[in-house]
Amino acid sequence: MSLTSEEVERYARHLVLREIGGPGQQKLKRARVLAVGAGGLGAPLLQYLAAAGVGALGVVDDDVVALSNLQRQILHGTPDVGRPKVESAAEAIKRLNPHVTVETHALRLDAQNARALVSGYDVVADGSDNFATRYLVSDACFFEKRPLVSAAVGGFDAQITTLRPFEKGPDGRQNPSYRCLFPDPPEPGTVPACEEAGVLGALTGVVGALMALEVIREIVGFGEGLVGRLLLFDARAMRFETLRYAQDPDNPLWRGLESSC
Repeated sequence: MSLTSEEVERYARHLVLREIGGPGQQKLKRARVLAVGAGGLGAPLLQYLAAAGVGALGVVDDDVVALSNLQRQILHGTPDVGRPKVESAAEAIKRLNPHVTVETHALRLDAQNARALVSGYDVVADGSDNFATRYLVSDACFFEKRPLVSAAVGGFDAQITTLRPFEKGPDGRQNPSYRCLFPDPPEPGTVPACEEAGVLGALTGVVGALMALEVIREIVGFGEGLVGRLLLFDARAMRFETLRYAQDPDNPLWRGLESSC
């Protein structure tokens, strides 16, 4: 898949990077990425993926733009209040880069549609704001063998990791799944929602950009990513920490994966 003269100029700063170059940019153009959520994390994620030239972006979100979103969800503007987020996101993406195809999914992910939706994309990036969706997406990616970049923010803190549990790492051991890191969701009511706890708007920009970087790295294949590593960010102290985690052999999903192979 060749680049047009306009695309060569648009992506010139990528093309001179040895780690990306023409072959890497063509990989980006061929790639299909699904963004789960067009909110605080999805907004910067989608903008940077579109700017990078990812060929097809899927956006799944069943919400509408609210005025209280605009403190952090910079993909949307004041005139978009009341519009479906997927429509506002698609319009903003096309304005940024007309070479990108946008596929909107104005729906709520559930056990009936998650696997079918995930299977249509090469990489999935989850920036959802609730535990039920995070576990649903991670399980769907697990069984459909799709790389997943998963992130979450709260208040002044954030975390991000990449999951490829359907493959083995360089050490020959199976990569961990999301449930190896977080076996069970917290009890209802123990973790306050964004509406209660608040969130620093610029923090979502930092983490959404990190998600985009991980997705691009997964597509092009350079450097060391976050598979088996959880990156933590404390915005109060401006401190990053990385924790390593491994496969949990007692994770019940492994039995499901074996039976599906």
